[in-house]
This record gives sequence, structure tokens and C-alpha cells, in this order.
Amino acid sequence: MYEVPDQTGQYAVVTGANSGTGKEAARRLAAAGAHVVLAVRTVAKGEAARAEILARHPGALLDVRRIDLADLGSVAEFADALIADGVPLDLLVNNAGVMIPPERMLTADGFELQFGTNFLGPFALTLRLLPLLLAAPAPRVATMSSGMANFGRIEFDDLQWQRQYRRVRAYAQSKLADLMMGRRLAAIAAERGWPLLSTIAHPGITRTNLQTAGPSLGRDRPSAVDRMLLRLDLTPSQDVEQGTEPLLVAAVSPDAVQGAYYGPSRWFEMVGPTKRARIPRRALDDNSGARLWATAEQLTGVSLSTVAA
Repeated sequence: MYEVPDQTGQYAVVTGANSGTGKEAARRLAAAGAHVVLAVRTVAKGEAARAEILARHPGALLDVRRIDLADLGSVAEFADALIADGVPLDLLVNNAGVMIPPERMLTADGFELQFGTNFLGPFALTLRLLPLLLAAPAPRVATMSSGMANFGRIEFDDLQWQRQYRRVRAYAQSKLADLMMGRRLAAIAAERGWPLLSTIAHPGITRTNLQTAGPSLGRDRPSAVDRMLLRLDLTPSQDVEQGTEPLLVAAVSPDAVQGAYYGPSRWFEMVGPTKRARIPRRALDDNSGARLWATAEQLTGVSLSTVAA
């Protein structure tokens, strides 16, 4: 089990911290001494997660704040509130996401739900929080991708899947975009001489509610086909404690490398202890990474020039 180094005095934001890898990451960061903001869409679920963590770690420093990554207005409100507090941010963990909803759905801003929630929301949040991150002595941003990024392609001519919705391909695109965002942020930090470390992780096949929550959107439960496809006993899988470790290594390990990608080490990166993961060929295309970044700035209305002059 990966042991999180001492985080006393560190201020961290973890999105999607009410369940799964987000809650586990928040718990272990707080147990190591960090002051953690549980950034969640549903405050009641965040408070329940906070109570659960406090039951195990009574001295944990935890706040619950609302953010809906599928609503850029909510992202702005969340970031503005943190900036108003004026506390430098040591760590941002972009963890929250949605997976393969059964039909094409839209965010509050009209984006395809997976591209908007998994990529554009975290992109806007990261840029809006850059002033607080750059006010910290050694800030870090860790972004959760997925092994599905290996199968992703950035469909620049139809990013929102308006012509024909393919939910698995749309999910793979969104997670490839996360990986490319993390690498591009690392390159920008190096170019500008920022002390910021940007890393990326994927959890392999980890048992969380992500696999059922997405396919259930708009339905009482996943379809029979979804239940068959998502049966994790058909492939090697791991519990959330193990599955969160690549994200924690990316977030806090003193050995983490700028722009590196971390994931499980066994069974084709499905399970096991953390190692440097293989970066898909498409994610290594720096021209596509720069184009995607510029496109995200245009779509979200949030750019480096406005938030980190």
C-alpha cells in the first residue's frame, strides 16, 4: 500500500471526492495532514463523505464545496470563491468524471456530456485556479485519465459527437484529452519557468460506482447489455485503495516527473502496484496537444492570457 508522505500545511482540492478514487484520495491526503477541499456536485454526498473520513481520522481538515464540472458557471463560482479566500493552493486533483452515458447528453453549456464534464470542466477549473496554484511554492496538478485513452482519438471535426454518438469512443476521446491536457500543462509550465508540476494517472480496472453511474443516467439502472459489458469479474480488477494509488503517486510523490503518466503495473496496466504508464502515440503529438488546448480555450472562454498573465 502506497504511503502518502507528510502533507502537513498543504492545501488541496479534490474533485469528485464524495465517492470512489476521489474519496479515497481525499481521505489519504487528509490522513497525511493536508487540508482538503472536497469538491462535489451534490453537497449532501460530500458531507456524508466528510463524516465518513472524520470517523476514521478525527483530526482531518476537510471542507465541502459545490462544483458541477458540467456547468462552466459553477466552475467559475467555485474558483472565484477559492480565490476570494486568498489561500495558495498546493495541489489540484482533477478526478471527477462521467463514463459512457447511454445516450448523447449535453452539459449546461451545450457540450457533449463526457467531453464537457471530463475535459472542458477540469480544463477551465485548472486555468481559473492557476493564480492560487502559482502563489504556492511547489504547486502540483494531477489529472485522472483512463486506460481507455489508448483507444481515443481527438475528433477535431466533430468534438461534440453531433453526427453520430458513439458513447465508448466519446469517453475514450475525453480521457485522451485529459492526458493531453496534463502533458500540455507540463510543457507550458516548463516554457514559462513555473514551479508547477503537472502529472497524469489512470486507475486501471478499479471497482467504483463510475462503471454503473454513467450507464444509468436517464434510467433507473443500466441496461442488461451494460450490466453484462461492465461485469468486472470478466477481467482482472482491484479495490479502490489500490486503484487510487497511481493518482496519489502522481499527486504527491517526490519522485513524480513533470508530464509523466502513472498507472498499474500488471495485466496490461489493469491492476497492481504503480509504475510509469505507457503514453499512447496520439497523446505524444504535441501539435495536436497545442491545437486541443487552443480549442478548449475558445470553447470555455478561459485562457492563459486572462488568468495567468
